[in-house]
Amino acid sequence: MDQLGRAPIFRTKAMFGEYALYRDEKVIAFICDDELLIKPTPEGRTWLEGFGPVEESEAYPGSKMYYLIGGDRWEDRDWLEELTRVTADALPAPKPKKPRAPKR
Repeated sequence: MDQLGRAPIFRTKAMFGEYALYRDEKVIAFICDDELLIKPTPEGRTWLEGFGPVEESEAYPGSKMYYLIGGDRWEDRDWLEELTRVTADALPAPKPKKPRAPKR
């Protein structure tokens, strides 16, 4: 989060013992076992391919594949921010949450 900064654009939420990374209220990535896994989109793949081969990994055994971002890229704030922008722009807007029924 220090590398991304600029709240409220970015935030994290504990999920399944790991973390979900949000940009503009869209889940764009997961941080699992100290690895950054970006949601796959065609736009994200095209952008990443401009920097070399795209590495993929599961977030957990049996999950779908995500783009695995190496720790050396975490240090490049501009690169990381652009990848998250490309990814967020390609994902649909989150569905509005249904209001909770009042407690009786």
